Amino acid sequence: MTLSRPCAPTRALLAVFLLALFSRTSAANETFKVSPAPAISVKDKEGHPRTLSEFKGRVVLVDFWASWCAPCKASFPALDSLHEEFHDSGLDVVAINVDEDAKSARAFLAGKSPSMNVFFDPQGRSPEAFKVEGMPSSFLIDRDGNIRFRHMGFNDQTRTDFRREIRLLLGEGSDHASK
Repeated sequence: MTLSRPCAPTRALLAVFLLALFSRTSAANETFKVSPAPAISVKDKEGHPRTLSEFKGRVVLVDFWASWCAPCKASFPALDSLHEEFHDSGLDVVAINVDEDAKSARAFLAGKSPSMNVFFDPQGRSPEAFKVEGMPSSFLIDRDGNIRFRHMGFNDQTRTDFRREIRLLLGEGSDHASK
């Protein structure tokens, strides 16, 4: 799967598609089937391989983003804020960049010091494994490694949904520890 910067005519179509996604939040979650998160391998900023299994036992919000995606730019600080707010309670936010050109991703990140985990997958294998249909796409994974919620696009309602869903999954943590 290749999620690269679209050409100018494609950008216009992509903008229309992304605007349509703005109107969708977790409505897809109503019929979403819980399933195990795929085993993926991505790279950290130093180029070291990282896997989702490293976060087992924690709630994980996986977000796929690209430097050319306007909603991704809006969601980035919100996701970092969620990571800071809930990290000590058991949440890790994993932001996976899918730009084919690392320079674009690094330019986007210049001057930013996110506290969340930022990884890279220029080959696009991880969004393919998660069956990403649009950008940005986010998946909330419970402590047992199951995808419980998914979101496409980003707006204020998405942020509200994230907070509710994160609290729900973190609340399940007390039951999880006694199992």
